[in-house]
Amino acid sequence: MADVRFIDVDKSYGDVRVIEGMNLDVEDREFMVLVGPSGCGKSTALRMIAGLEEITRGEISIGGRVVNDLPPKDRDIAMVFQSYALYPHMTVRQNLDFGLRIRKVPAAERARRVEEAAKILGIEPLLERAPRQLSGGQRQRVAVGRAIVRQPAVFLFDEPLSNLDAKLRTQMRAEIAGLQARLATTTVYVTHDQVEAMTMGHRMAVMNAGVIQQVGAPLEVYERPANLFVANFIGTPPMNLVSARVADDGRTLEAAAFRLPVPDHLRAATAGRAGRAVVVGIRPEHVGAPDGGGEATARLAVDVDVVETLGHQAIVHGHVGEDRMAAILEPARAPAAGQRAELSLRLPALHLFDADSEQRLPA
Repeated sequence: MADVRFIDVDKSYGDVRVIEGMNLDVEDREFMVLVGPSGCGKSTALRMIAGLEEITRGEISIGGRVVNDLPPKDRDIAMVFQSYALYPHMTVRQNLDFGLRIRKVPAAERARRVEEAAKILGIEPLLERAPRQLSGGQRQRVAVGRAIVRQPAVFLFDEPLSNLDAKLRTQMRAEIAGLQARLATTTVYVTHDQVEAMTMGHRMAVMNAGVIQQVGAPLEVYERPANLFVANFIGTPPMNLVSARVADDGRTLEAAAFRLPVPDHLRAATAGRAGRAVVVGIRPEHVGAPDGGGEATARLAVDVDVVETLGHQAIVHGHVGEDRMAAILEPARAPAAGQRAELSLRLPALHLFDADSEQRLPA
């Protein structure tokens, strides 16, 4: 077993606490993504698993063994950094082989592992090249290969794709996810990129200010964000969030510039909350052109500020009074900037959050 456990883990630098009460279970063979904005503590958490940072309080275990006091070399992990950190004076083969030589792995076994990793990653023709002769994507594969040859219990990835261009990032996302599935090795992957988090991990842990906000499967986190931070962080464009009050004995949501009927799935959440402040959330893909369909909708007059045409879709950014509103439409149905457009909200897709606690109200 190669599970990873955080139990009440804190990390402080002097009086500055960067991780607070972290509890997280990464199951054996699972691909777990730690995602959050810069400075949220995700890389610090990864470095604590690796033994590159000491923990201030709590326990971290790998495969059931508490590793708080173990040096990195004894933790059976392999780490891939944002910077490829290849030795420039060595060939690709020598870079892959170096860590095994340090561990005194026999020559025949070293050669076997290097050839196997090179085949998995498709870098066999590059083994005799120097790092300076490689593209960014090829260097990243070599860095991953150096981790693979270790055959560790746990892979740790610290924003490994940040230095690549957009097209190559897309390709490498698929390659790393496919590689993890083939090797079935427990993996903890750190990123600030929510697209990586949504597309690569079995589960994701969303972090903010050193605290885990929500853990779950990507679609679960997207469709049922636990609080306002997760709702605003996960999704491009982010969820529309509008301050409102519950009115009419829980039957109406009253914002500054419009009123919405409370949909059936939120009736229990608004019951007994008349006059209470809430935040109404709706994803941009659930705001569209009126279609006259049978599903319950509400119509809003939106003043359009900017339209981003992306080919297959148009993202409309506008406002209703002081409230910002984004919508995703077919390009042919998108209004022009400066127009007032009538858009529809899918009421069954509404989310509701308590304005004080910022937590999701149960549907």
